[in-house]
Amino acid sequence: MATEKEIVVSGIRPTGYLHLGNYFGAIRNFIRMQEDFNCYIFVADWHSLTTHPDPKDLPGNVMRVLAENIASGLDPEKAVVYAQSDVPEIAELYLLMNMLAYVGELEKVPTFKDKVRLQPQNVNAGLLTYPVLMAVDILIQRAVKVPVGKDQGQHLEMARNFAQRFNHRYGNLFPEPAAFNYGDSLVRIASLDGNGKMSKSENEMATIYLADEDDKIIQKLKKAKTDSGTGEPGAPMPESVANLITLMELVSTPEVVKFYQDAWANQTIRFGDMKKQLGEDMVKFVGPIRERAKELQRDTDYMHKIMKQGAEKARANASATLQEAKKLIGLKYY
Repeated sequence: MATEKEIVVSGIRPTGYLHLGNYFGAIRNFIRMQEDFNCYIFVADWHSLTTHPDPKDLPGNVMRVLAENIASGLDPEKAVVYAQSDVPEIAELYLLMNMLAYVGELEKVPTFKDKVRLQPQNVNAGLLTYPVLMAVDILIQRAVKVPVGKDQGQHLEMARNFAQRFNHRYGNLFPEPAAFNYGDSLVRIASLDGNGKMSKSENEMATIYLADEDDKIIQKLKKAKTDSGTGEPGAPMPESVANLITLMELVSTPEVVKFYQDAWANQTIRFGDMKKQLGEDMVKFVGPIRERAKELQRDTDYMHKIMKQGAEKARANASATLQEAKKLIGLKYY
């Protein structure tokens, strides 16, 4: 008898363009997880409403994010792929779970404090209760694992807290989800200008997007920050050079990587040649994803079919959880 696969849930906000950091930090893990787990991967369109996206842009943004994930290798036949707003059961459980959330703890969440500082003119209730909705995204599918980065650890801890509170007050229903990643494949992609990580919204010229055309990729890599070194063989490798080597390790052949590692060690490195080689290899990597994503975005019938198919599967599981939760709370009258 086949063993039931463990449930994994993860979401992607439909804001900005997906970039190399998203691919190597999340999407590549999704592609591997869909073979090993029962994966629910959703586009977090309700979450994006906290920053009031233009209604004209939202449908296209959702389609692009889905298309780029599928073009990268996410398989809708292996994973349940859906839009958050296509599963109304999430909203109902979110309402119920808000009764177990306390204003004091929500105000202390670092990401809420950051948002208050960055957008003081738009401190809405959705921002405050963002961790509750994030918890419900996970709990409604009764996930046991959640792929998260270090910056999302507290949100997952809060999801565990909400599961514990519900189970303690009403009866055992929710597993306490644990953080999960394939440790060997976690890669932090630094910005090409040396300032933090690649970003969906900050400094476009320092970020390689999955939608970038070939000439744009080559142009960005030409301008990438480098360090000329000391001229002495064996000099320590500065972060800017290490970042280019990291990118090469992801998209170039082992021989190319070794050549430039040795060139740095011997202080014979020619950064113009290195960036040209990296540009060619990056174009070969990004190009097929970009073109496939374009095809998918043009095929709206197929995209709608995938979304509806995913929503049906996600709703079936979510509905069973919601009905059980309402029964335990005492909200089932007939």
